Amino acid sequence: MSSTAIATVVKMMETLPEPAQHQVVEHLREYLADIPDELLWDETFERTQTQLMAAARHAKQEIATGQSKPLDYDQL
Repeated sequence: MSSTAIATVVKMMETLPEPAQHQVVEHLREYLADIPDELLWDETFERTQTQLMAAARHAKQEIATGQSKPLDYDQL
């Protein structure tokens, strides 16, 4: 299965010297290996968006009503 995007990348790579082609391939390998983690992060973030917004509203409310105090990094 080939697409115009893949054909474009191949044509671009063919214009490079061979050592540069190897560098591009290595970068692509690393990038492609990271994609599943990125997709999982996006899915998780999307799934928890409602809870994150509720937590932020709750935190703002606590700050507004004086129920919170600034974080003291020395006590961590």
